[in-house]
Amino acid sequence: MPRLEGLLFPSVAGVAVLSVDVDVESVNVGVKSAAAGHSCPECGGWSTRVHSSYLRFPVDGPVGGRRVRLSLRVRRFVCGNPSCGRRTFVEQIEGLTRRHGRWTERLRTELASVGLALAGRAGARLAGVFGVPVSRSTVLRLVEELPDPVPPAPRVVGVDEHATRKGRVYGTVLVDAETRRPVDLLPDREASSLAAWLAERPGTEVVCRDRAPFFAEGATVGAPHAVQVADRWHLWHNLSEAAERAVARHRQCLRAATPVSGQAVTIEPVAQKEDSDQPWPRGFRFADRTRARHAAVHALLAAGHSRRAVQRQLGMTWRTVKALADAETPEDLFQGQWQNRRSVLDDYKPYLDDRWSEGCTNAWKLWEKIVPLGYKGSYQRVQAYLRLKRTSPQPVTAPPPPRTVAGWIIRRPSALSEAEQLQLKTVLAYCPELDAFTRHVRSFAVMLTERQGQRFPDWLDAVRQDDLPSLHALAAGIDRDRDAVIAGLTLPWNSGVVEGHVNRIKMLKRQMFGRAGFALLRKRVLLAS
Repeated sequence: MPRLEGLLFPSVAGVAVLSVDVDVESVNVGVKSAAAGHSCPECGGWSTRVHSSYLRFPVDGPVGGRRVRLSLRVRRFVCGNPSCGRRTFVEQIEGLTRRHGRWTERLRTELASVGLALAGRAGARLAGVFGVPVSRSTVLRLVEELPDPVPPAPRVVGVDEHATRKGRVYGTVLVDAETRRPVDLLPDREASSLAAWLAERPGTEVVCRDRAPFFAEGATVGAPHAVQVADRWHLWHNLSEAAERAVARHRQCLRAATPVSGQAVTIEPVAQKEDSDQPWPRGFRFADRTRARHAAVHALLAAGHSRRAVQRQLGMTWRTVKALADAETPEDLFQGQWQNRRSVLDDYKPYLDDRWSEGCTNAWKLWEKIVPLGYKGSYQRVQAYLRLKRTSPQPVTAPPPPRTVAGWIIRRPSALSEAEQLQLKTVLAYCPELDAFTRHVRSFAVMLTERQGQRFPDWLDAVRQDDLPSLHALAAGIDRDRDAVIAGLTLPWNSGVVEGHVNRIKMLKRQMFGRAGFALLRKRVLLAS
């Protein structure tokens, strides 16, 4: 019989194959140990005296689509050490069996790898596909039995928080910024936990973090000689939020600087009702439903109920209750929907405007001209549009929202269209404060992209000389973390790799459907990367 030990058990030494029987569904293999004796698991003494033998049937992974059935002949030895408390013991074949184990070590390793990648439910489904039916709890238990990973001591470590329960419970993830692999998870985001972790690894030279105060304090206490680097993306994000606040403070400037447009506002002709001057008059199901829900929410709030209680009583989501509670009137919730509604006439309005400017103001004749062009709407819609042009021949377009103008300010000038550049130029020419704010933003952008951190003190001094409250608040917060900000604007390190692992942790948590306890989550994060 050919020797099949190396084929069936490539990683197991000292195994002799006695027989191989192959049928349509399975491969039956008789195996025994080729060793002359075995050491006692309690005292370590070597014994060759056989007491008895019996068969074990450990489950192994399938081969060639057939189940593998092992008939393993194991021997029970008598311990020759009189002082040993164990009189007899059963031999275990290293790499193949373990005490009380129902699977081979190879199959156990494969199932644990599947559990690390897919968690319990999906891992159990995959195991059933390749012929090893197990439960989801068994897969998770195999992952939990893996040895705890030993965190290395990175030279450059990235730190960020991840949510175990969003808004309530948070943990800390630490990543080696050089190898881009996670090194450890902490059960909280306290400064003391981070400081203790860093103190145990004195070789840490650089700590990449956001501007959270607990991470700054933990890095200062645990690694006082390490260079702290503030993440550039978070700095730019904070600056963009300050830009939106600054533009919102000068909303009147946007309205005054908005040019007059020759195009009319898009409307939908509706039946005249008692409040038809408001967006979404009564009679629209959406508007009536919104008004009723708004009244119900405010009635419960006035009665002393909390927003969470209102959410439970009305069966709404938290975001819906918050939007209804924050709106003083129902009409505040309609902003943007009325103006952004599309009409079947929109594609033909440029043609109607051209004919109007040429002197053709008869609605019936204009309707007859656009029907051959593909217009499917009614004559009354055309009539209502022209009636609006008669009453308001040059309506003023709505000013751009503050968020849009803030986006123009923080984006590269070359990335703006010609129309956006013209509108931004008009706004900045009308509002000196926003013009100064834009200059500071673009100066900061040059520092950030070209790594000119040495210019940061001069930038702070220039900001303080202008009357820009939104930027002053940001500058004061950044100035308290000056050394880390200068390092972030100078060194190549950042927290981007840490943010990627935070997203990965979210995916791993969702895979486990609420069974992601800290110990299990930590093993999956560290061992499956």
